[in-house]
Amino acid sequence: MRSKVFPAVLSVLLVVLALLPTGCAAEVTGRSTGTGSSGGGRQTIEKSEMPEAPGSVKYSGSDAVLDASNAAQGYVMIRYTGSADKVQIQVTQPDGTRTPYPLEKGDYHAVPLSGGSGSYTIVVYAHISGSSYAVVLSQNIQVKLENEFGPFLYPDQYVEYTNDSQCVQYGRELSDKSADDLDYVTNVFNYVTGNIKYDKEKAADIPVNYLPDPDRTMESKKGICLDYASLMTAMLRSQSIPAKLEVGYSGDVYHAWISVYLDERGWVDDIIRFNGKDWKLMDPTLAASNDIKSAGKYMKDESNYTLMYNY
Repeated sequence: MRSKVFPAVLSVLLVVLALLPTGCAAEVTGRSTGTGSSGGGRQTIEKSEMPEAPGSVKYSGSDAVLDASNAAQGYVMIRYTGSADKVQIQVTQPDGTRTPYPLEKGDYHAVPLSGGSGSYTIVVYAHISGSSYAVVLSQNIQVKLENEFGPFLYPDQYVEYTNDSQCVQYGRELSDKSADDLDYVTNVFNYVTGNIKYDKEKAADIPVNYLPDPDRTMESKKGICLDYASLMTAMLRSQSIPAKLEVGYSGDVYHAWISVYLDERGWVDDIIRFNGKDWKLMDPTLAASNDIKSAGKYMKDESNYTLMYNY
């Protein structure tokens, strides 16, 4: 047992920590869409913003470190230093929503502050045995975002990428062929929905605390809903387009999709209309596996989606 474990050992971790993405919604009627372009004109970002842990504002627990130096940019960095086989994070947002994250051991990992400005409580739990966890760090921080879109412009564990990632490099290629941001979003949407196939075998046996890998999805050309959403989000964020990876329910099926914000106005594939003032829901899994008109009609009715978590 570690020498500095908080007194509270949890026999059953909060239910939300067990509800990490384990399912997907998809129908299979077939669709294939190529990658179009409007001939360039967009200013491509050659070096994407990456999260950092400079250590100017840092909190330490018994086996974890939280770096809140860049909280105003929309994220904190967390590193686990102990020997537990599983680690979980729970973030309580300003509105009281509790969002769970698995934490990979070793390096610092970014955790987005997706609830906007306000008070956050961040707790790190380390697995002891069976269903028992210990609190190894608990910290409240006050956050005032410099940019409301900041939390949705950086990589995190559900949207993992670097400047050398294949998905980021291909995003630059698509950007070079795009006339503007709307055209780039269209090209990314068409690439993901036209080239990634739904993986029924994987969907039938998803590991607990599954984390997607956008480059792995590109290489295999198949995935589940979380893989579709992660790949598209990575390609958008790496080109400074705010994108949320959202998890919840589509009907009664656990599912993942994305929401995108653009200042520009216009249509993507005549099914998603950006008005320059609202986030727009996009479901690449649904669009890849169905007739585009049917998928568009379903996506337009956001009552078909019940949001639980933003990543």
